[in-house]
Amino acid sequence: MSNTTGYVDVVLGLQWGDEGKGKIADFLTPKYDVVARFQGGPNAGHSLEMNGKKHVLNTIPSGIFHENCINLIGNGVVMDPVRLMEEIRRTEAAGANVKKNLYISRKANIILPTHKLLDAASEQKKGDQKIGSTLRGIGPTYRDKYGRSGLRAGDMFSDNFKQKYEACIERHKALMTHYDFTDFDLESLENEFFNAIDELKSYQFVDSEYFVNDLLKQGKKILAEGAQGSMLDIDFGSYPFVTSSNTISGGMTVGLGVAPKHIRSVKGIFKAYCTRVGSGPFPSELFDNNGEDLRQKGFEFGATTGRPRRCGWLDLVALKYAVMLSGVDELIMMKSDVLSGFDKVCVGTGYKNHQGEEVDTIPFDFVDAGFTSRYTEHEGWSEDLTAIRSEDEFPETFKNYIHWLEQEVGVPIKVVSLGPDRAQTVVRG
Repeated sequence: MSNTTGYVDVVLGLQWGDEGKGKIADFLTPKYDVVARFQGGPNAGHSLEMNGKKHVLNTIPSGIFHENCINLIGNGVVMDPVRLMEEIRRTEAAGANVKKNLYISRKANIILPTHKLLDAASEQKKGDQKIGSTLRGIGPTYRDKYGRSGLRAGDMFSDNFKQKYEACIERHKALMTHYDFTDFDLESLENEFFNAIDELKSYQFVDSEYFVNDLLKQGKKILAEGAQGSMLDIDFGSYPFVTSSNTISGGMTVGLGVAPKHIRSVKGIFKAYCTRVGSGPFPSELFDNNGEDLRQKGFEFGATTGRPRRCGWLDLVALKYAVMLSGVDELIMMKSDVLSGFDKVCVGTGYKNHQGEEVDTIPFDFVDAGFTSRYTEHEGWSEDLTAIRSEDEFPETFKNYIHWLEQEVGVPIKVVSLGPDRAQTVVRG
């Protein structure tokens, strides 16, 4: 039993990313003293909308617009100095006090210019087998991390940083020769990189494992913010069409250096339908007018890349799987308003493969089996939900949909989001 009064709540996505984690982390922040990112990098695009203005955060935690909230970039995150400084300048211009409230782990690995080049070279080499990388250098940086040859944020302050950097660059150049990738201007990328590092060094760097555990001893309440989604987890997602880190709740313990006993609850975020960016299986994907309607009504285009997202009905098999993996205690349903106007709302409750065999779990051959969803239909609702501020105002068919989902998954839906703004959020009793 923990002898501290502080605790950690984990908030994470339960699908293929883009669930609306930024809005919810921002909405929940007033209840916490700290918001901490524990994995991923600038491939994340957490959108926050306040007073009609949209802000996109890629590496900075989503509590940064709250004046008295500590925001920590944890050791499990990979950090691009150039993009981070661009994001800091943008966020400061929007009124956030980044110098005061942002802390960066010295153990966070750095994305080098050649990591991004390697990302592009690798995707080009794969041809039709592309995994849909955002080309932000995330995968190559994690490869160096686990290959014990990466550079970390604390290295930026070392007297021999340039020598360490050059050793990494020489390895990467050899790899790019192997990929036959030569069309790049490394010198201009390096100038940008070192200028960003000089600027970034004026911000607050900490030994984050001590920092966060000291905060727990002080009784601080911490919200651990995940990036990407559970179905993109490196171990349990639709491998190899996954991200390079552990996106489930267990990733928090190694991504922040916090023991599991400090976790009080896990909050899982899902959309009332499904989307996916890039390649990989998507059993409930729609290729008809319904899919296009979801994309247009839900503005389903990447916050970071602008890429149109693949759209489909809610996949309950994948949702139950993600809930199981992270021990989710409560659910948060996003973008319910997008489903308004559909005569029928479908939910995938099982899979069928090419041979007609049916399953209701995620098997090892999930990627290769060619699964399509088997659906259960529900009556839709025509009412506009975006102005609703109380559960009592929900249309009856929408209430039935929520209740049915809770029964099927076995976890309560505590929050329902009905639009992008903070105010368009209903907390259920």
